[in-house]
Amino acid sequence: MTTRRIQGAAVTAAMVTGVAACSAPGGGASEGKSAESVVIGVGSEPDTLSPLLGYGKDGNSKIFDGLLARDAALKLKPALATALPKVGDDGRTYTYTLRDGVKFSDGEPLTPADVVFTYRTVLDAKTNNTSRSELDAIKEVRASGDDKVVFTLKYPYAPFAGRTVLPIVPEHIAGKQDPNTGSFNTKPVGTGPYVLAGWRKGEKLTFKANPAYWGGAPKVKTFTMAVIADDNVRATRLRSGDLDGAILPPNLAATFKNDDGRRTYDAKSYDFRTVTLPTLNEVTGDRAVRQALDAAVDREAMVDKILDGAGRPAYGPLPTHDPWFAPDIKRAQDLNKAKRILDKAGWKTGAGGIRAKDGLRAAFTLLYPSGDKVRQDHALAYASDAKKAGIDVTVESATWEVVEPRMKNDAVLAGFGSTGDPDFGLYTLLHSSLAGDGFNNMGRYDNPAVDRALDTGRRSQDPAVRAAAYDTLQRELVKDPGYTFLTHIDHLYVLADRWAGLTTQLEPHEHGFAGGPWWNIEDWQPKK
Repeated sequence: MTTRRIQGAAVTAAMVTGVAACSAPGGGASEGKSAESVVIGVGSEPDTLSPLLGYGKDGNSKIFDGLLARDAALKLKPALATALPKVGDDGRTYTYTLRDGVKFSDGEPLTPADVVFTYRTVLDAKTNNTSRSELDAIKEVRASGDDKVVFTLKYPYAPFAGRTVLPIVPEHIAGKQDPNTGSFNTKPVGTGPYVLAGWRKGEKLTFKANPAYWGGAPKVKTFTMAVIADDNVRATRLRSGDLDGAILPPNLAATFKNDDGRRTYDAKSYDFRTVTLPTLNEVTGDRAVRQALDAAVDREAMVDKILDGAGRPAYGPLPTHDPWFAPDIKRAQDLNKAKRILDKAGWKTGAGGIRAKDGLRAAFTLLYPSGDKVRQDHALAYASDAKKAGIDVTVESATWEVVEPRMKNDAVLAGFGSTGDPDFGLYTLLHSSLAGDGFNNMGRYDNPAVDRALDTGRRSQDPAVRAAAYDTLQRELVKDPGYTFLTHIDHLYVLADRWAGLTTQLEPHEHGFAGGPWWNIEDWQPKK
């Protein structure tokens, strides 16, 4: 999706590659620039900076901290808590002890009441947080004494600790406002390493170092996220020196290969590109059409030609390197199979090679977000493959404001993917209870076998039971595809080479704003 959707198996190591660049005219990108200030070009901005509405829910918020955080290898580590939680009652209670002396950026101390307020507000049905289902396991959250918070779960939930990277907000400010409309959404106060200095919607967000940060004052004193939707414009501004770094598609990142003073970072990801196939649409609602499209698509060609090799074919929502991936669901393009499926279902070839059934043409519209060249190329390739099977796909660009009300009937070239545990991404993508809930289950997919697998995977603590559930889920998606999964993409970033120790994490779909080499910008050190 976009950062509108403020979004996997356990990962033991981040896949990180830093590829050194080589020589730019005029002495390179870093000449004459301070290492204390950074300007980054990103493709989009959040709708809100409030964790109560979903911002930063997967970690890496620079304004806030969670009870826990993730390191470069995605391993959980203490943040606002002093240690990982104490787990009791056969996995039904999680107790956290808060770090002493932590203050919000307005000088007020962090207390257990702030943690309780944050979680209770997110769980309140009146709060417009479309990620609420991710905390479904919580029965109660309460303070215990002056420094402890206890979560009681409805059922044992194996990956629960990973949910507590959720940023904590100050009750003394946010508690006095409507969480949906209050000023906290654009003027946040947190415990994080940076404070928001300014936000010009559609243009840029500026952050300044928090000198009282409990983890130590950052060396990078200011950083700006310049919001530049168009990939080509972002590359141009990076090349001119207007930006210190940017996220770029593979073809544009490659143009910086020989630039002195810049480095290219390749982050592996769970981020996939897919086509939603709305069940309310007369054409895409037909399972045979969905099966034919799955067979007709040439995933390998998309990786080679669109991603320039910076990615892998997507045979489902989990990438092929994921330990939960079912390897025998891999499948190649098979146009003959696609045609046989459509013939059997009564879709007969008509004028111009386009099929029809009972007077209905096999035709639908595929939307993609304006300015996103990678999605545009995926959409056009998909339409080309579909036409070979006799399905007419009209590709159309639009802003997300236009896409959102249309996505219940029109297909969308979407992006999703979460790290940490398969439950984190698959439940919101596929469970029928979330059909039409914002950007959750966009195509309104409804498959009882998939629902059962998701529920089993969420509620069981037995790794073998969970593995069997997610294996079943992946096979059901092949038989009854609610999406056409296309590719898992690498995230490419180009950045001026003025800082030491930069890495990338294995990334979810959400990237650029919270991910990239700047995921831990508070720890950067200037090069000597």
